[in-house]
Amino acid sequence: MPGCFKKTLFALASLISFVSFILIVVAMGTPKWITGKILCKTGADLVNATDPELVKFIGEIYYGLFRGGKIRQCGLGGRRSKFTIFPHMVKKLNTGLHVMIIIFLCVAIFFSLVSFGFCILNAIKVPYRAINGPAGACLWNFLAGGFVVLAVTSFMAAVKLHHLTERIANFRENVFRFVILEERFEDCFWICVASATAHAVNLLLIAISEIHFPKIKTKTEEVNVTAEDIMY
Repeated sequence: MPGCFKKTLFALASLISFVSFILIVVAMGTPKWITGKILCKTGADLVNATDPELVKFIGEIYYGLFRGGKIRQCGLGGRRSKFTIFPHMVKKLNTGLHVMIIIFLCVAIFFSLVSFGFCILNAIKVPYRAINGPAGACLWNFLAGGFVVLAVTSFMAAVKLHHLTERIANFRENVFRFVILEERFEDCFWICVASATAHAVNLLLIAISEIHFPKIKTKTEEVNVTAEDIMY
């Protein structure tokens, strides 16, 4: 049986792994990874809009991995619309990169659950095989956190290098062209970053659990038996 200190650390690590699993699932299902402001460039150019008038041509956009929405402002009031990435819009995006982001997160979900199971196992007993012990728990946490990092990095590349927001904003826009004025990463993106951080914390907890603290030995007093004690 593992010691009380080791049990506590692995129980905490298992809880963190489960929380990481929940965070990734919530992030994937939420449509607000990116929010931004979009300018209807075509409409603004048609009327030669100046700075005060540009407000009438500035809309909003938000999206996640599977769906999103936008408000088009082309001088005649806001027009709301919602869209889904699959199956039509993904053809206009970098399909391979977008699908890889989703695959990375799905693999991270799997490894988070495996990490949860291994941490529970190490909290209950000391496994006979090394791969089932702290080494295995470290491996699964490293893989889970690594795949989340790959997903986050790939999404940032899609937004910054492949102009993901602009492509989505101009999807099926035959008349008007939209320019991105502002885009920012929202809570769901940072939730994935928190998930990767959680696995890094788990690696630290597992490393601490392997530290062997010196045992404090108490000195036993030597009993001196004298002849007088024997008489009594």
